[in-house]
Amino acid sequence: MATEGEPTDLVKVLHLLVLSFSWGMQVWVSFIAGFALVRQVTRHTFSLVQSKLFPFYFYSLLGSSFISLAVFAVYHPRELLDWHESVQMALYFVALITAGLNAQWFGPTVTEVMLEMRDVEQEHGLGKEVGLGSQKEGYAKLKEQDPKYKAQKRRFGKYHGLSSLCNLIGFICTTTNLIYTALNLSTI
Repeated sequence: MATEGEPTDLVKVLHLLVLSFSWGMQVWVSFIAGFALVRQVTRHTFSLVQSKLFPFYFYSLLGSSFISLAVFAVYHPRELLDWHESVQMALYFVALITAGLNAQWFGPTVTEVMLEMRDVEQEHGLGKEVGLGSQKEGYAKLKEQDPKYKAQKRRFGKYHGLSSLCNLIGFICTTTNLIYTALNLSTI
């Protein structure tokens, strides 16, 4: 491994903790918390929780991605990188970019549209049901009758899809970097 200098044990531990924190947070928020909540609370409670949780999640992910990239970059100068380290550096960078897109653009847009849809749904007596499967007819009827709601639903789907894609790409990058780090524990 080409390095500018050998990192201290403290730096190694910090790097591994931050990378593990990112990965664990991504697993919990992406694959556990959302699926558990959507089956246990009303639709509008779920949207309220998401609107409060996601900004914290995206900015925490942004910060931890920045720290991971910075630590890796300090001990892996560009001029000394081999092919594998270049790929790893690119993965850290992509994770940072996707977290930034979600923190600054996609996340706030999804939340804004979700809360606008919530207001319309409340006016029509929807949103108090638990789970996504109930009241499908009511939502379909609302979408059919209200062009503004239909446009909001389309916009929500677009930005939610882009946010989910960024989140998945960031998760894959973090997972790959965590695996690489685990396979090379004597280095970072």
